Order: sequence, then structure tokens, then C-alpha cells
Amino acid sequence: MKYQLFTYEAADGPRPGLVVSNRWYDLAKLSLLANAGALVGNDVDSMLGRWDEASVALDGLATQVSSEQSEFAGAELNADGLTLLPPVTRPGAIYGAGANYRDHVEAMGRALNQRLILDPKKEGVPPWHFLKSGRATLSGHKGKVRFPMRTEKLDWEAELAVVIGRTASHVPVEQALEHVAGYMCANDLSARDYLVRAKIDASSPFRFDWIGHKSFNGSCPLGPVFTPAQFVGSPENLDIKLWLNGELRQDSNTRNHLYGVAEQIAHISQRVDLLPGDIILTGTPAGVGMESGTFLKSGDVIKVWIEGLGELETQIV
Repeated sequence: MKYQLFTYEAADGPRPGLVVSNRWYDLAKLSLLANAGALVGNDVDSMLGRWDEASVALDGLATQVSSEQSEFAGAELNADGLTLLPPVTRPGAIYGAGANYRDHVEAMGRALNQRLILDPKKEGVPPWHFLKSGRATLSGHKGKVRFPMRTEKLDWEAELAVVIGRTASHVPVEQALEHVAGYMCANDLSARDYLVRAKIDASSPFRFDWIGHKSFNGSCPLGPVFTPAQFVGSPENLDIKLWLNGELRQDSNTRNHLYGVAEQIAHISQRVDLLPGDIILTGTPAGVGMESGTFLKSGDVIKVWIEGLGELETQIV
């Protein structure tokens, strides 16, 4: 029985929830009603720390709730009235893949008049990642992200977010997906004009500012829900779309990844252990603002949709 996890804001603080058969439930109340002791008192982050055990308990709970819905009515929530937070509220490292969709690389190459590599594997070029800082960058579904100061080129990037559920250390590609707990929609908001530091010589190693470019308050919207990997199938064949103020701007499929999810996990794990709760943003397809010189402004609404994962909405204020 398919289920999805979420985190919402309650009067007593963040609380975990479970979606089963399009019904939204408070997970703590469900766990008590079902005598699911292994889940009592756990939020999504703590469950990721012992995902093998927690996922078994969640499977059983979801099956029970689906077959006995009337018994769990007391734990049901009004989905329309929820304030959703990022499903994962205390992430570990957040890695972002750069230039990882063939269509995006082609479009950026034309826009910037650069020769960008369309077949990095053939040319022996490994995957490339940057880091986004943690909790301060997060925003949930329908979150309001304040326009960062001193930027005029705020851009959008629809991305598939991969959540690690089992420590990955020097794993081969063939075993890499065994370390994935699940997936989410993400929007890798980027301050394009922060990347190159003004008045710094082009030959200087201090010319680029990846922290300013990728890390500012709210720059990593995630959600609306967390979907366990067992319900996704292959992460390399998912439609991905983004709308800006109702206009479709990005429309692609993860099969356009230059490096797939498994290859990215294997690559990063050769350099540093991937730990439960770590997140990988796997790249964005063609259609970002940088390609056309069109950027976000206050009041804009962005929606990211990924097949089977839901729709993530963000407003710039």
C-alpha cells in the first residue's frame, strides 16, 4: 500500500504525518491508535536514521489504515488547512548536481556561447556537485521565500531530491539505489549574480562565490511530501515540470540525466560517506531563467511537479 510522509506545523510544533489513499493523518495519533510502538514519538528525520526498521513499520501501518479507515478517523487531518513544512526538517549535507541534464547543458551552452560537455562520461569527466547549507535554506510547500538582498538575477531550478536512508561508503553503482530512502520535489533557487564576485580579477581563485550563489534563507524548497523509494520505481524515468505564474517553463524527464541517481551516489560516496538524512539535488532540465535572461521578482509563484511525487509551490516575497 503506497504511503507518503509529510511534516506539518501544529500548535505544539512540527509533527509528522502520513498520507494513505489520499487521506492525510497525524502519524503520532495513528501510531497510538494502531499500537504501532515502533513509530510512536518519531518524526521523519529520526525515522530516516533507522529507515530499514521504520519502513517496515510504516508498511504495516499503511496497510492497516487502508483496510480499516473508519477505525482511524480520529487521526485524520484536513489537508487544505495544513501548513506544510519541508518533510525533512533536520537534513544532513545537501549536495547539488551541476549541469546534469542534457537539454539544460545544450540550452545553457547556447545562452552563454560556451562549449559545454554533452557526453561527460565519454570524455572522462566525473559528476560535479556543490553544497547548499542546511536548515536555514529549507522551505516547505506554499512557503514564502524572501527575495535575497543585493541580487537581481534570482533563478528557479526544478529538481529531483534524493534522500539517503542507509550509510553509503564507497558503494558501487550497482548497489547505490539500495541506500535511498525516498524522493521529493525540490527547487534549487539560485542567485546567479552572486556567483562571480565583483571587482575580483578573472584569474583569481577567489573569483567565485558558490555559497552566495546557492545558499540563502529559503533557497531549498522541498516537498510537499516524502515518497519512499519502493513506490517510485526507477528514478531515471520521471516527468518533471515547472510553472512560473502559471506558465510552463521547464518540461523534461529524468531520463535526460547525464549522470543518474545511482552514479551520483556512487561518486559522492567515494569521497565522503553519505549518511541517513543527507539529500542530493540531482540537477535541473532546460528552461531556467538564465537561459533567456528572465529572472524572478517579488510576488512570483513557482510550482514544481514530478511524476508520482506531487507538486511543490513556492512564492517569492
